[in-house]
Amino acid sequence: MAHDPLYETVIGLEVHAQMRTQSKIFCGCSTTFGAEANTQICPVCAALPGVLPVLNTELVQMAIKTGLAIQGKIRERSEFSRKNYFYPDLPAGYQISQFELPIIEQGELHVVTDDGNKKKIGITRIHMEVDAGKSLHEGIQGFSWIDLNRTGTPLLEIVSEPDLRSSQEAGAYLKKLRSILRYLQVCDGNMEEGSFRCDANVSVRKQGQTRLGTRTELKNLNSIRNVMRAIDYEAERQIDTLESGGVVVQETRLWDATLNTTRPMRGKEEAHDYRYFPEPDLPPLVIHQDRIDAMAQQLPELPDAKAQRFSSELGLSEYDAGVLTASREMAIYFEETVHLGAHPKTAANWITVELLGRLNREGLDIDQSRVSPNHMGRLINLIQNNEISGKIAKQVFDVMFETGDDPETIVQKRGLKQVSDTGAIEAVVDKILADNPLQVQQYREGKTKVIGFLVGQIMKATQGKANPAAVNAILQDRLSG
Repeated sequence: MAHDPLYETVIGLEVHAQMRTQSKIFCGCSTTFGAEANTQICPVCAALPGVLPVLNTELVQMAIKTGLAIQGKIRERSEFSRKNYFYPDLPAGYQISQFELPIIEQGELHVVTDDGNKKKIGITRIHMEVDAGKSLHEGIQGFSWIDLNRTGTPLLEIVSEPDLRSSQEAGAYLKKLRSILRYLQVCDGNMEEGSFRCDANVSVRKQGQTRLGTRTELKNLNSIRNVMRAIDYEAERQIDTLESGGVVVQETRLWDATLNTTRPMRGKEEAHDYRYFPEPDLPPLVIHQDRIDAMAQQLPELPDAKAQRFSSELGLSEYDAGVLTASREMAIYFEETVHLGAHPKTAANWITVELLGRLNREGLDIDQSRVSPNHMGRLINLIQNNEISGKIAKQVFDVMFETGDDPETIVQKRGLKQVSDTGAIEAVVDKILADNPLQVQQYREGKTKVIGFLVGQIMKATQGKANPAAVNAILQDRLSG
C-alpha cells in the first residue's frame, strides 16, 4: 500500500515463538495443543504457594540453535527476571522472563525489499520467557473462562530493530523468521494456534528525519496477512492524524480484521511499569562456549544456504530456489523428487507451477498433498523417458492430485502411453497431409509457420499420445520431399 511520499514508516516486530518442547518451561506438564481446558496444569504452572521452578534444558538448546541461526551473540551468562502485571490468565501475577541479560543479542536476517534488493534486518535480542494462559469469552453471558493449559509454555521473544520500512518488508521478515524456526524444528510456526504470535510497533516520520516518531503497538495479529494490513492501516491513520494537526498517542491498539481498523486497547507500558526485578528462585544461566560450539555442529542447512546450493549446484534460478526453500517441507519434497531421477529444473517447474498452483487453490500445505514426491518423480521420469508427452502428463497429474494414485497405473488404465512406433505415426502424418493440401502448399511456398497447425492436427488425431520428436522429424521429412 502506498502512503504519503513525504512520510516514512518505521516498523519493529516482536515475535513470540512457542518452542516445541515436550514439557513446559519450569515443570513437567505437557505442551500438547488442543487438550481439554485445565487438564495440563500442576502446582508449579498454576503458581501455588511454595513451588519452585526448574528450567527446561531442551528450551535452552533450542534458544542456542535459534541464536546461531540468526548469527546472534549468545551470552555465556544470562538471567531471569520477574515482569509484574495482573491478568486473570496469569496466576502468579508476574511473568518469568529475561530483561537486562537476555540469552541472545545482536542477530540479523535478510529479506527482499519492495524493489527486489536484499536488506539486512537487525534482531535486537531473543529472550526466554513463560507464556500466560488464555481467557475464553464465549459460552457464558457476562463472564469469561480461564484455561491455564498454556500457562508455563516456553516462549522465545524475538525483537527486531526498527529497520523495517513497509508492510511488505514486515511480511517478508516474518516469513523468513518462521521458515528458519521450522528448519530448526524448534517451533511449528502456526499462527492460528498461537504458537507464532506477532506484535508490531509502528511509527511514522517525515522523510529525512532521524528521530523516531511516537509509536503504537499493534496486537491481535493472527496471520502474516493481518500483520501487513494492520501496519498499512496504522501508518495511514498516523499520517492523517499528523496532517490534520493532531498528535499520535503512544498506546497499544487492537487490530479488527472484520472492520480493517485498529482501535485503542490501553496506554503503552514502559519497562518501569512492569517493575522488573531478578527472579529469586532461578540462578543465572551459564552456557559454556564448548556447548555453543557443539550446538553449532548440529545446525541443519538453513534456507539461504540451501537456496544458494540449489542455484549453484542444480542450476535453478534464484526465484525458483527461493520458492523451493521457503519451507522445510517444500525443500524436502523437491530434493526427494530429484533423488528419484527427475531433472532439477523440470522438477522445480512441476512443483512450483503445477503442484503449488493446485495446493494454493485448495488452501492446502505441501505436507497435505496427495501427490507424494515419489509419485512426482516417477511422473517426471515418464516424460523424460518419452513414455508420455508433457500435455498428457498434465492430465495424469490432475488424476494423481485427486486420487493419490501412482502415474504408471493411471497411464496404463487410461491408455495414455505415448505412441513412438514410427509406422503408426507415419500413417497419421500421411493422412493429415492428404487432408490439408492447402497448408502443405503454403509451407512449400515459404510460409513455414503453418507447420504448427499440421503438428496440432496430428497430435489431435493421436489424442496427444504421439511422440512429439518423432512427429516433427517425420513431418519435416515428408514436407521436404
